[in-house]
Amino acid sequence: MTADSETATVLVVDDERDVAELYTTWLGMRHNVRSANSGERALEAVDESVDVVFLDRQMPGMSGDDVLDGIRERDLDCRVVMVTAVDPGFDIVEMPFDDYLTKPVTRADLHETVEEMLARDTYDDQMQQYFAMASKKATLEAEKNAAELDDHDEYHEVTRRVNSLKQAADQTIGEIQDFEAAFSDFSGS
Repeated sequence: MTADSETATVLVVDDERDVAELYTTWLGMRHNVRSANSGERALEAVDESVDVVFLDRQMPGMSGDDVLDGIRERDLDCRVVMVTAVDPGFDIVEMPFDDYLTKPVTRADLHETVEEMLARDTYDDQMQQYFAMASKKATLEAEKNAAELDDHDEYHEVTRRVNSLKQAADQTIGEIQDFEAAFSDFSGS
């Protein structure tokens, strides 16, 4: 994965050619961009050099969900952002993606998301899991009403995971601060 100040390699996957070309044009201003118009082509185009994948969830033939599974099975070190015009269901809780965008997506959305994904890649696995879960929770909260959220165990599970991961992250930060304070005291003596 590249540092956020460098050019990233981005794969845009959308069966609507106009959408894929638009995203490719927008992202191509700052990054190296590949595009694919089917799930099969996406799996051919993705490799270790890809940093971020924008993946349409609703495609004929091989769906975005299937492509996501293929990427994860190959253990590729890339961030995957699901992009769809369909409101997310509670099934997203268990899906191994990093972020979720609902169409229409703007140029600013794409650029901000690439930068965020590059920044996240510098975090350890625990922090990456936290941000992925927090993104899923925020997506559900933005798309569902309070009654729908309360009625689904998946929402309660993602909330539990976010809280648990946040608590672990806060503990790690506290331990780092304690270590830095102890080291400062030791080196100042």
